[in-house]
Amino acid sequence: MLGWPTAPGTPVRLRTGVRFDVLDVPVQAGHAALRRLGPPGATPRRPGFPVALRGGRMLLLVAAGGAEELPGLLEWLEWGSLPLDLTAVGTGGLVEAPLLPATGATGAAGSAGATGSADVAGSVGAAGSADVGRAGRGSALPPPRPRDHDGRARRGAAVWLRPPEQEGGAETSLPALSAVGGTAAAPDLARLVHTLATECHRFRLSSRCASPRLARATR
Repeated sequence: MLGWPTAPGTPVRLRTGVRFDVLDVPVQAGHAALRRLGPPGATPRRPGFPVALRGGRMLLLVAAGGAEELPGLLEWLEWGSLPLDLTAVGTGGLVEAPLLPATGATGAAGSAGATGSADVAGSVGAAGSADVGRAGRGSALPPPRPRDHDGRARRGAAVWLRPPEQEGGAETSLPALSAVGGTAAAPDLARLVHTLATECHRFRLSSRCASPRLARATR
């Protein structure tokens, strides 16, 4: 997939820490963060870095080295003392190669599973260019949840919410500390981490508040 190194075995797994790292957050917090990172306007600077879903988690791809920067960034941003459901996968790690969103029960992306998971993960340009266009550059946030005609997402498989760009190198869109202020494709890594930490904290507080109400309602 885009020349990214993989580990042997099935399903196909991508090696992190080489071409990219991954930030892992609850999907609710991730969607809220994506909304905050996409300001309104006719021609907004929308973050276009790759994003995938796996079960109830959102996986956000960042530049290699981002995982090692996360603890220090959280301390610097004064989030270090709080329990945040925000983790990172970096050097030596593996993540399942996300599948393309199914375009239909018999569509190209939906039927690609018969050719092997490596082909499904790697054939973005050939099998789902329409979906890439909608979920990539300039799309409204949050992007629509991938359709699940064949049950892949229900089985816990990782699925692209926003596939990586095929032109100009996917790494150029990845959030990094060197991208001060961010680019047209991605925010600065510090801004992304701060936004994710804020939304993870809000989600944790809202979940804690909802639990007592649910308990009272079921008595």
